[in-house]
Amino acid sequence: MSLTRRQALLAGVAAATLAACARQNAQRGNQALAEPSPSPQQEDGADRSPAPDAAGSAAPSASPSAGGPAVEVQHGDRAGTAIALTFHGAGDPALASRLLAEAKQAQARVTVLAVGTWLEQNPDMARVILDSGHELGNHTYTHPVLTRLDPPAAFQEIERCAAVLRRVAGSQGKWFRPSGTPTATETILIQAGRAGYARSLSYDVDPADYTDPGADAIVARVKAGVRPGSVVSLHLGHAGTVTALPQILDHLKSVGLVAVTASELFGP
Repeated sequence: MSLTRRQALLAGVAAATLAACARQNAQRGNQALAEPSPSPQQEDGADRSPAPDAAGSAAPSASPSAGGPAVEVQHGDRAGTAIALTFHGAGDPALASRLLAEAKQAQARVTVLAVGTWLEQNPDMARVILDSGHELGNHTYTHPVLTRLDPPAAFQEIERCAAVLRRVAGSQGKWFRPSGTPTATETILIQAGRAGYARSLSYDVDPADYTDPGADAIVARVKAGVRPGSVVSLHLGHAGTVTALPQILDHLKSVGLVAVTASELFGP
């Protein structure tokens, strides 16, 4: 065989070998493309579902309030003539109705911070309060000492009361007051903001009428402390408070002060 023919045969064999290798590589490449890559979850075996919150349940779907933490207020303008009579909303509905009627007759407007369970059991009180020109707000659902609760539990207390207010009054109201404490902690203010309350309502006059000291003592204590801009903390459902209210309103009138709602005292 001549050299030229041998070279031609060798070249042909090489070409055929290269073609076969190319076909084999192409098949391997196509098979690799057809097989899906393992997911990160399959690679490390990790569960990538959303982590539960501290209470062990799925995180709540409700978004935090866009306004951020509530701001606590204790009194209004000291240079004005307005004051706010605010009432813890609980107790005998008959006594509450008598007190609200007294206020309406004297053309005084008050703010009731309702306990959610009380309002749930007495839904008609919402209309009694609002139709008399008074204001309705949130005083937690079961009235716990709110400072003792962790953030999720505190939020639930505020939000459950807000839900009752929305259901029976059509609005959760503008005002929140923490239960079991005269002032709110940072945690409480954050949770109130999450529930949609911009302000937490404290007070600067507390006659401790819930201890039932008698009407005369309640009147004397209010007289001693009230001044322009004051927020007075009182309670529905106490006979002494009902008896004291006309005397309190007479005193306010005599010194040029007017009882208005919290929203009227502090503005929008």
